[in-house]
Order: sequence, then C-alpha cells, then structure tokens
Amino acid sequence: MVKKPLVVAVSAACLNLSLIAASQAAGFIEDSKATLSLRNFYINSDNRNDASFAARNPSKTEEWGQGFLLNYQSGFTQGTVGFGVDAIGMVGIRLDGGGRAGKTTGSNQPGTMFPRETDGSSVDEFSSLGATAKMKISQTELRYGTLMPKLPVVTFNDGRLLPQTFQGGQITSKEIKDLTLTAGQLEHAKGRNSSNDEELSIGGANSGAAARDSNQFRFVGADYKVTKDLTLQYYFGQLEDFYNQHFLGLTHSVKLGAGTFKTDLRYFDSNGDGKNDSTDYAALPNNNVRYYASSGYYGNGRTRGEVDNRLYSALFTYSIAGHTFGAGYQGSNGNSDFPWLNQGDGSSAYIITDLQINKFARSGEDTWQARYSYDFGQVGVKGLTAGVIYQRGDNIRTSAGNDFMEWERDLTLSYVIPEGQLKGLGFTWRNASLRTDLPAATQRDQDENRLIVSYTLPLL
Repeated sequence: MVKKPLVVAVSAACLNLSLIAASQAAGFIEDSKATLSLRNFYINSDNRNDASFAARNPSKTEEWGQGFLLNYQSGFTQGTVGFGVDAIGMVGIRLDGGGRAGKTTGSNQPGTMFPRETDGSSVDEFSSLGATAKMKISQTELRYGTLMPKLPVVTFNDGRLLPQTFQGGQITSKEIKDLTLTAGQLEHAKGRNSSNDEELSIGGANSGAAARDSNQFRFVGADYKVTKDLTLQYYFGQLEDFYNQHFLGLTHSVKLGAGTFKTDLRYFDSNGDGKNDSTDYAALPNNNVRYYASSGYYGNGRTRGEVDNRLYSALFTYSIAGHTFGAGYQGSNGNSDFPWLNQGDGSSAYIITDLQINKFARSGEDTWQARYSYDFGQVGVKGLTAGVIYQRGDNIRTSAGNDFMEWERDLTLSYVIPEGQLKGLGFTWRNASLRTDLPAATQRDQDENRLIVSYTLPLL
C-alpha cells in the first residue's frame, strides 16, 4: 500500500521534468529557421594590357558555377540562460572553367571562383561546413564558431559563388537602450573560393615562401543611436603583429523636401603592431620578417614597411521618387596603403570606394565618386532597379613614382520577381571597367561582367 503513493510521486516528478524540458526546448525548436539559397554565377574578366604578366594574371578569365547554401538557425532554449546552435553547409559546383580560369602550374592558390588543383586547373566542386554555438542572457548574446561579421574593422566578402566565413568568437550586448556593444576575436578565415581555413593576414604578407600570418584579430566597438536618424560609431581592431586600427563613424538621415538626405562619414587611423612596428625594413631588406610588413608604398620608396595610414571619407545621397543621387570623397594619407584583413583570395573593406574591381585605397590617393540609381517600381515595374557608380583616384604614390591615377565605372541592373510562384527569384547583371596609368605589375586595365541568378527557398 505504501508503494502506490511513491510510484505516483515519482511518475509525477518525471512528468514535471519532461514538461519543463519541453517548455525550455520550445523556443529552440519553434524559433528555428532554415533556408536553402541557390546562386548561379558567371564571371568574365578581360585584362587589357601587359601580357608579360599572363603567367600569374591571365589576360582573360571566364568561369561559371552553381552554389548551394543551406543555412540553419535555431532559436534559444527558454530560461535565464538560453542556448542555441546555427549551422551552415555550402557546395560550389563548376559548370564551366574551360581552361580559361588562369592555370598556373605548381600553384594550388584559389582561382577567380574555384580552388585549384596542383596543376593549376579548377576543381570540379568544393564544399564546407560550419557550426556556431550561441548563448543568450537578457540582451547579451555570445557566439562561437563560424561567423560572418559585418563591422567597420572586419567585413566578410560575398562577391563570388559562396561567401567568405571566419572562425572565432563574438559577443554583442544591447543591455543599454540605444547602445550596441560588440567585441570578439577571430582566428581563421575560409575564403570565398576555398574549402580550407587559413590564418589571417594583410595583402602582400601572404605571398611567397616567406609568407607571414597571424591567428589573432581582436575587435571591440560601440554603436550609439543618438536619435532615430543619427548613429555614432567607434571600433578598434588589432591584427597581432600587423596593425592596430581605430574607426570613427557617423550616419545621419533627414527629410529634405519630398525626399531623404543621408550623410555617411568614416575615419580610420591605422598603425603598425608587433613585428610590423619594430623592424627596420631598410636595414633588413631581404629578411623574411619583412613579410609582416604591408605591401604598398613607403616614404623612402621601399615596397614594404610599417603600416601608417589615415583614411577619411564622406558620402552624401539624396533619394526622391525612386531616384537616388550620391557624391563622395575619400582621402588616404600616410606612408602605407590602407590595411584590412586580406589573405589574397578575395576580401572586403568597409570603405565607400570598395567597388566591383578595385578599392582605391592606395597611399596618397584622393578619390572622388558620383553615383545614381533608380527604382522602376515608381513607374509600375516592381522589382527592377538600375545603378551606376563612377570614381576616380589621383595622386597615388608607389615605389615606382608618384601622381598615378585610376578610375572605375560600375553598372548594375537587377530584377527580382515580386510575386507569384517564382517570387524572390533574382537576376543581376554587373559590368565594370577599370583604367589606370599605374605600372602593369601593380594594376592592369580590366573589363568585367558578372551574371547572377539567385533564389532562396524557406525550409522552416
């Protein structure tokens, strides 16, 4: 007779624990999202001058591929501390490389869109998997694993078949009203055309047998929304043994007549760190440690040296009745080019001059930009947009001399089906031309076309 109450009590306790576990897991499951993104990507690049560099930078490259990206994001378990997990799987399939992707015998460096075999040919397919553990307490979230940051001091690149990813940890806190605090550390990067994790570097330091890299990029920053239309930013980034970088930003939006006027101000202050900051490169011109230096221009004419750059920019846009007009200026001062995370396989920098082909961030470069775009939804063609950007950089300093120039013109035409069975299916054509009087060993004239068909299918 005593056992029955005991059995009932134990059963009730087990049921209670099951209900608690189910309720805690409810957010994890119910808030989960999963999508399958498809991207068909064609690129054709035509380098216009100096065929003597064809071995490492062929005159013409042409590649076509199909990308698949499966993205799963869980919710958080319920309770004071919530836990979750994200996962991403990516596959790139070569539809055509045709031997025109720039074969380089003995090199397995990534090509324009695909990794390469040791004979220099493009692989038929490549893939990667990534997972991210996440934890949330109140309005603070910690993530560790595969990250795709989009911050002033580090921005992932999504300019090819599959996006670039990073490995590391990041914490984001919104405990204080209108203030977002961000901090973290990155240790590796996986290129947009690679299946391998690489340590971190800057342009030029990762080439040749004496390549140098780092496994610690630390960052911290704050975004403060002063009003709903005014945001102030401060960020600091440090790539160990390469550079320290401070960033200040301001974005503001105001109604002006029937339209909206936007202001975007950015300032970067970059200096050497560690080995980059402490080595006499003039005294040791052939020492391997020089590869910790930045590749570019330096005051004494050397091609490598300590990072030393101040870059500032202003971009103003006015939008009205589907039209957007923009004008901007960027100045680059100091004895080096502007530094950013760059393993040499495709990268992005948070600067207004980072266009389809070039970045316009060389030492001494003054760049003027004009842009225009139009949304044809204003005349009844929903989903159709077009835009053009033109920019010109002057006063470029290099080890070969001063006062070089370059200009780039980008055209974009995009259509996304707005409704019906194929809603969200997108078509984009991007055309760009770059011209320069820089030495061909530094930069060649280039014309480029990209055709992109994309579609995202929700699974959960």
